[in-house]
Amino acid sequence: MTATASAYGPQHMRALQRANEVRLARAELKRRVTDGETNAATVILTSPWEAESMAVAELLMSQRRWGHTRARRFLAGVPMTETKTIGSMTERQRQNLAAMLDAQTPKARSGADSVHAGVFA
Repeated sequence: MTATASAYGPQHMRALQRANEVRLARAELKRRVTDGETNAATVILTSPWEAESMAVAELLMSQRRWGHTRARRFLAGVPMTETKTIGSMTERQRQNLAAMLDAQTPKARSGADSVHAGVFA
């Protein structure tokens, strides 16, 4: 038994190493969401391994201009708790939440739209 344990290291050290890997990967994912490289709706739909155990509210708050209050109010409109993990969501919940996020995200106006908007304003 000790030969097996020493070959892979003590269990607590392996657990710490795994926790650090998840923490770093999750921080990178949240950085990509904050920078706009990806959006929260995409993360919810694709459910990457680093987001499996992440709370939905934590992902929402990684978006620009989303704090605890905005995330809580958004989730209050959906029958979902803030602590619900992305990995435990059903496909239907993922689709609904992603659609609601897409509907709330302001679409970037094209150059022609902004020129016409100035004329009619």
